[in-house]
Amino acid sequence: MPASWYHTYVHKTTVYIDDSQAERLGRLATASGRSQAELIREGVERVLTEVPSRTFHSMGKGRSGGNVNRRWGADELYAKTRGEHRR
Repeated sequence: MPASWYHTYVHKTTVYIDDSQAERLGRLATASGRSQAELIREGVERVLTEVPSRTFHSMGKGRSGGNVNRRWGADELYAKTRGEHRR
């Protein structure tokens, strides 16, 4: 299915799985009536939602006048390193 058919923009990626995983994924797709891609997306989403957010404790320490207790969230730090400004 071309990316233009999705209601949101998607990124194409390649995932390598071993023969056993490919066999089990194919069987699950057939048994559930869902596509392998749909099952993979569901698995990725499950992993991403179960990851605890990471807090960075040392960012900004050693700078005068700054808040040494400032905690940076992973999303905020990622945006900052990419030059994005969040409010």
